[in-house]
Amino acid sequence: MKSPFAWKIGLLVLVGALLGLGVAIYQVGTDSTLMKAMSALVSLGIAFLVAQRFGMFGDMKSPFIWKIGLIILILATSLWYALPLNKTIKLGLDLQGGMHLVLEVEAEKAIEGSRERAFGEIRGRLNRKGVKYVNFSREGDVLKVTLPEKGDFKKVSTVVQGFPDLRMEREKGNTHLIEMASEAKVRVKDLAVRQALETMRNRIDQFGVSEPSLIRQGDRRLVIQLPGIKDPERAKRLIGQTALLEFKLVDDRNSVEDALTGRVPPGSEILYQPIINRKTRKVERRTPFLLKRRTVLTGNSLLDARVEFGQFSQPQVSVRFDGRGSRIFDRITSANVGKRLAIVLDKRIYSAPVIQERISGGSAIISGSFSDEEARDLAIVLRAGALPAPVKILEERTVGPSLGRDSIRAGIVAIIVGGIVVLIFMVVYYGLSGFLANLALVLNLVIIMGVLAGFGATLTLPGIAGLILTVGMAVDANVLIFERIREELRLGKTIRAAVDQGYGRAFLTILDANVTTLIAALVLLQFGTGPVRGFAVTLSVGIGASMFTAVFVTRVVFDRILNRREVRALSI
Repeated sequence: MKSPFAWKIGLLVLVGALLGLGVAIYQVGTDSTLMKAMSALVSLGIAFLVAQRFGMFGDMKSPFIWKIGLIILILATSLWYALPLNKTIKLGLDLQGGMHLVLEVEAEKAIEGSRERAFGEIRGRLNRKGVKYVNFSREGDVLKVTLPEKGDFKKVSTVVQGFPDLRMEREKGNTHLIEMASEAKVRVKDLAVRQALETMRNRIDQFGVSEPSLIRQGDRRLVIQLPGIKDPERAKRLIGQTALLEFKLVDDRNSVEDALTGRVPPGSEILYQPIINRKTRKVERRTPFLLKRRTVLTGNSLLDARVEFGQFSQPQVSVRFDGRGSRIFDRITSANVGKRLAIVLDKRIYSAPVIQERISGGSAIISGSFSDEEARDLAIVLRAGALPAPVKILEERTVGPSLGRDSIRAGIVAIIVGGIVVLIFMVVYYGLSGFLANLALVLNLVIIMGVLAGFGATLTLPGIAGLILTVGMAVDANVLIFERIREELRLGKTIRAAVDQGYGRAFLTILDANVTTLIAALVLLQFGTGPVRGFAVTLSVGIGASMFTAVFVTRVVFDRILNRREVRALSI
């Protein structure tokens, strides 16, 4: 730089560019390492070009070895990662086919379940402490406890204080109201959605889907994309099943026939066991059971679930409990020998065997009219854990593989046709300089493919549109530079001076246009979903690559030619 003041201005611009882009990247807040790495790469590229523009890396007339070495290194690295394209580039849902689901977690059910468990635990603790009460009943979301006149309020208060999510207040006399705090409800809802996302991720990983996408959208929605899925119905069953495993004792003191007429005893409920035809896989009938409402053991204590084959080579699921679950199961079976214990999954009875003897090994068998596939799926959902709340499908889209192939073919044709037209135009209009811009354009596409493959990014149909847009942006940068050089030549300046002035004066315009586009891409990256994010990815990478090829690479070639020989006329 000719002036220390100008050097300081350049330093400030460089620092400002780094800080501004750094804040923008931080605000994106994505959990994807890929997105952060690409944003950092683009930021460093722009910062490098800003520093070069203000001469902080020395004059461009300095030796070219490191510059040419940098170009060769980037080209070789890109080719290493990009080839072969059919194995390194991952295709999105819209290109290879698959399923797109938008689910909503019914978080209120999680609150209800948490409230029900807490109220049941309070009853158990009061009974163990010998606290007598006149009334212990639910009224909506509130638990009402009425003590006798000389009831022990302090013991009740001590028990409730052991539940930080609950609040107790006196209604009148010896009646007390217990309910869940509002902030606890918000926390339980958020936790239910986060747990549902993690549980579904575990199920899909065990299902064997390659490159699935699971993201949270809003307060309670989940967006799931399963590329290449071949059995959408099975995937929906696997994802949407709550998989709440419960063990309940059969109420053998009361008649199930009387309960079916509407006289269900307090503390009991009616559930059904479907009888399935093993050949047609259809439900032939449903057998009613009268069960005690209280759950004696849940799948939360489950340690493992595996498919085994029973006595007649029928598939069944063997479950194994952890230490706590084994102790509970041992206590239940020893205290209820001769009684029936129902195994219930999502309010559906799979079996209700008679407890023949005490079972202390901490394992159980879930049998039923399973097919091999149903048994495997049941083992998967049990191992992954139950959803904290039911989910419902709000949106479902299935893309066939043939449509994906047609999209790829159309995208490739668009890139080839558009690229050929651009290549011909640049050569015809700008001569050898246009040919140089075409070489930079090809290098640009190679770098983009290398970055996408190296970081494991997914190419989508809008991503192909981003590639086409990048082609236009890269050529546009060279058009601005070449037109500035033409203007300088018309003013009578030497070729060397015209090239210097052309790149120098066009650079800030190119930088401004690319930074504003990058900001838009980062916004799409943050708030977009699925294919829109694919467009933002290719656009962000394309911006960095086009700045490098259109400004840095072509300038190195121009300087190399002008320094090695005396050029009397420039083909531009």
